[in-house]
Amino acid sequence: MLRFWASVALMCATALTYGASSYADPAVGSAGEVLQWNKALLTIVRTPGSQPATVHPPRSFAIMQAAVYDAVNAIDATHKPYLVRVEHISAHVSQEAGGVATADETLITLYPAFQTTLDQQYDHSLVQVPDALGFANSTVATADQKLIGRFWNGAIQNYWNEITHTAVQAHPLTTAESARVFALLNLTLADEVISFYDAKYTYDFWRPVTAIRAAATVDNNQTAADPNWLPQAGNTAADPSYPCAHATISAGAAFVPSAVFVNKPFPLGVTSEVLPGVIRYFDSFAVVEKEASLRRVYAGQHFRSDENAGERLGSAAADSVVDNFLTLVEDGDGY
Repeated sequence: MLRFWASVALMCATALTYGASSYADPAVGSAGEVLQWNKALLTIVRTPGSQPATVHPPRSFAIMQAAVYDAVNAIDATHKPYLVRVEHISAHVSQEAGGVATADETLITLYPAFQTTLDQQYDHSLVQVPDALGFANSTVATADQKLIGRFWNGAIQNYWNEITHTAVQAHPLTTAESARVFALLNLTLADEVISFYDAKYTYDFWRPVTAIRAAATVDNNQTAADPNWLPQAGNTAADPSYPCAHATISAGAAFVPSAVFVNKPFPLGVTSEVLPGVIRYFDSFAVVEKEASLRRVYAGQHFRSDENAGERLGSAAADSVVDNFLTLVEDGDGY
């Protein structure tokens, strides 16, 4: 249970940076997505065989709705949290986005057999977001979304080596400690690349450019076909969409310094490989990670489900590396 609530805490924290657009269905008001995800859970528990015989459904409803509440309340900031306190969240961040992401992750944790259905529900929720995917010549994306889409359009592993350089330089580390940090980072990056390419060619999912252009050829009334649609950059990566490489790398790369420096707040500026002179400022590695991951959605290269899967994969890879490699020598190890 402690491991689960720690996961929920992370979901709540990361979900809150998804942007200032609303997912709400105008037909049901601003509470639309809260209602939709409650209905999604009702559908699951009404499915024969979905609920373990020894677990009563109210437990699932309490877990999901408490997690959604904490995610949304962290933005609304009008009531006390139930369990997870997330501070210093901008009031301009979308409450609906936080609720959607938290509900999705919670239900996938509780009902992994329903992940495909839940991912579809998640993507359907994104249809409500103005310009949820960045596209060329967009008139709906905000100026900041367009900038984010371009800012991170370089080799993402290079950004994270520079970010780690900044972190190491700011802390009084020895030569051996500095070497360990960079080794952990780059071992993680290498493992992540192997993992996400293996997953990409296992699932072989369409990129947005293919899904949107070919929407009329499949049974999908949620997407309007546009044979001329292009992502923001004008072209798209040549490999399959799922999971998102930027999200995988960024999640793992943020995990390493967060673990080494005990997840302390760390204000930093990040420069771009492709926009000389532009600096973006952040107050933690987690915030950097979320923006670097989300930019692939803003740029029209990925769906949000790709991003979410990449973040889970990257965090898992980094956790494995940090826990099992370059650890302290213990008595009796023979070193």
